[in-house]
Amino acid sequence: MTFAGAAYAGGHGMAPMVEAMDQTVAEGTVSAEKIVAPANGWLVVHRTGADMKPGPVVGYAPLRKGENMDVTAILTEQVAAGDMLMLMVHGEDGGMSTGIFEYTLGAKEDGPIRQDGELVMTVVTAK
Repeated sequence: MTFAGAAYAGGHGMAPMVEAMDQTVAEGTVSAEKIVAPANGWLVVHRTGADMKPGPVVGYAPLRKGENMDVTAILTEQVAAGDMLMLMVHGEDGGMSTGIFEYTLGAKEDGPIRQDGELVMTVVTAK
């Protein structure tokens, strides 16, 4: 369930996307196989449910502009098998500090990016 649009105009780079599979979280981490970010930013792990709305943040990891392979976020709270996690690309804009993750749910700082009006994310289930 990766949401990504067509490549940028003129073919200058790949469309933002998140590629990840259901996985064990027994070691306190969650990973994405591949992420394409339009600028430096963050992989942010949100709790989610059947409504597919982003909930509280339970982990994050830095991203560089372009292709990022095997990105792992350390979970900041317990996640149980069966929990749904939304892996989303956030930007680095609007905060007070570069390189410091400043987002809280609903805030503008380091907020989610959109491609063609859609969040750039995928949902996985913890095993």
